[in-house]
Amino acid sequence: MIFRSVIMCLMLAAAMSSIATEAIDGAAIYKQNCAACHGLNREGGVGVNLADKVWLKVKPEKDDLVKFINQGSVAAGMPAWQSVLDKEKIAAVAEFLLNPAATNLVATNSASKADPYPELKKLILPAGFSISVYTDQVENARAMVVAPSGVVFVASRTTGKVFAVIDSNKDYVVDKVITVAEGLDSPIGVTYINGALFISERFRVVRIDNIEKTYTKHPVFKVVKDDFPQDKWHGEKIIKAGPDGKLYIPIGAPCNVCDKESEPFAKIYRMNPDGSDFEVYAKGIRNSVGFAWEPTTKELWFTDNNRDLMGDNMPSCELNHAPKAGMHFGFPYCHSGVVLDPEFGKDRSCNEFIPPAANLGPHVAPLGLAFYEGSQFPEQYKNQLFVAEHGSWNRTQKIGYRVELITMFNNQVVSDTPFIEGFVHGDEVLGRPVDVAFLADGSMLVSDDYLGRLYRVTYTAPKKI
Repeated sequence: MIFRSVIMCLMLAAAMSSIATEAIDGAAIYKQNCAACHGLNREGGVGVNLADKVWLKVKPEKDDLVKFINQGSVAAGMPAWQSVLDKEKIAAVAEFLLNPAATNLVATNSASKADPYPELKKLILPAGFSISVYTDQVENARAMVVAPSGVVFVASRTTGKVFAVIDSNKDYVVDKVITVAEGLDSPIGVTYINGALFISERFRVVRIDNIEKTYTKHPVFKVVKDDFPQDKWHGEKIIKAGPDGKLYIPIGAPCNVCDKESEPFAKIYRMNPDGSDFEVYAKGIRNSVGFAWEPTTKELWFTDNNRDLMGDNMPSCELNHAPKAGMHFGFPYCHSGVVLDPEFGKDRSCNEFIPPAANLGPHVAPLGLAFYEGSQFPEQYKNQLFVAEHGSWNRTQKIGYRVELITMFNNQVVSDTPFIEGFVHGDEVLGRPVDVAFLADGSMLVSDDYLGRLYRVTYTAPKKI
């Protein structure tokens, strides 16, 4: 009888293990880890299209696909996932890619009408602040710019579109979202200057003139500059109008880490709105996806996403301060101001380079940032900096996935503290912040490319008793 009981227990354990393996949701794992590059519906973006099964680097067979996901490919720009996902999860992703569910992966609202966004209750903000969904109709929402009319223009990388988010009667409720431009190559940046909307694609910058009068009429765009390098790795570009009337745009490193000092890569540039006088502003920058200028000094602050494959806890992503042209921030020789690169840092010193104004944490992926100039938030937030952290994709325990508050005094960083957190709970991702902007009433907008949303953050002072 004892022998039979042991056998039955072993059989039950095996069955439970099988059920647990089968319960792993490959579609959910794909959405959390792969969709940012390959698209929510496997349509491609930064990464290749996975929907058609015409894959040049791997056969559409499970064993080959599992091996490819495990080991990655430097040539294809595909990271190795074996240190991030366990073998069961990788197998589940491979199974999903070979036998995708018939349903669309784009988020649908299945919640009750009484509370359409119950997940917002998991987000944590300081006392007096509340967050709501401004719109959920901006698939893969990336950079934003608020025009003087109040229309919010949003770049969408995977759709190749730019959207206009419209609040016609200025009641801070979105009336509609329309497509302004489409057929673009991975647009992630938009900015506004002299009545024109500038859009940064992977390899060029285009402009739509008189945008606030033409955005509803399928406006044509003019090419401003189209001779950027053709490398896809970090080829996507943001764009921002500076207080000097110039446009600022980065060219990222075409690699995880490499020495391209003598080439156009790993630098921030600026140019006139017509594309002329294109010049280097700053060097030694791996991949910046956010620029902002301090309101009183008019000096540039920017984020930088540091290199991968040095472990979970190094190097830290950076917030940098560039008050003048010509500064060098260390890449690829020194990271985070203190970590010499194991390959390119030999015979170099971190003292040669400008250190970060703040180290934000390893792999947190800081993207868009903006200084607060409104009057709705309490006075202590005036001229302080908010940074959207997209979140880690290659770390054992996910971090980032929040909006950070950078407190400054006399142009020096005093502290960095979470302002909105709770977009990640263990392996469960509820959103990925990308950019920060502000509406005329001083409320904050945060874009989320994971769920295709813009969130609105407002402040109400507590009632005095």
